[in-house]
Amino acid sequence: MSEHILTNKQGRVGVITLNRPEVLNAWHSEMRQQLIAALEEFSNDDSLGAIVLTGAGERAFSAGQDLNETRSFDAERAKRWVGEWETLYDKLRSSPRPIIAALNGVAAGSAFQVALLCDFRIAHADVRMGQPEINSGIASTTGPWIMREHLGLARTIDLTLSGRLMNAEESHALGLINRLVAADQVMPEALALGEALADKPPVAMRLDRQRFKEITEPGFRDCLEAGVRIQGEAYASGEPARMMELFLERRNG
Repeated sequence: MSEHILTNKQGRVGVITLNRPEVLNAWHSEMRQQLIAALEEFSNDDSLGAIVLTGAGERAFSAGQDLNETRSFDAERAKRWVGEWETLYDKLRSSPRPIIAALNGVAAGSAFQVALLCDFRIAHADVRMGQPEINSGIASTTGPWIMREHLGLARTIDLTLSGRLMNAEESHALGLINRLVAADQVMPEALALGEALADKPPVAMRLDRQRFKEITEPGFRDCLEAGVRIQGEAYASGEPARMMELFLERRNG
């Protein structure tokens, strides 16, 4: 099996690396399943006190969804796709370990959402973040939910409908990036934070994360229910497939 996800332990911190640098760590179904398995393993490992999630290479944390997969979806496959994201997002939200995103490059679309589902985000000045799904014909359903929790409705509408990417300065000013450091210090800073969090009382840590999940659970379930309906309608129209083909042609041309 291809190692789309790499794992290792550094002290009391488990490190998960998204490992498809040739496509900017964009994920497809197999990669998502491997990520879910890695999160499950580290979440159940009592020798660990924190998890760091990062991307291979120097260009991207992750570009989000691999459009080579979704451009062939029909309405029914799109509905199942929402279920795959539910499993991954629920795993991130349910872990008893705090999760730190070490952002080594762009975090776009679903990768932006995954970064926001982490507890902390460490980044450097060249990192860009945002929700460009509309540019490739993908309707956003989970994105607006998690963005509104962090940013409020006005900025969520801005990012969803414009599809623009924010630079690191804007993301930091909005509180989305917790710490801005030099590029070669992103991982050391994330590991140091992970060790500091591992020193915290583990039961209190688990219960605090559990409470954050409880607070946001109604919105999470609502966005998933809407996602099945909206993605089914979107893919039935044929527009996502057409827009993704155009997007890929422009990118590869």
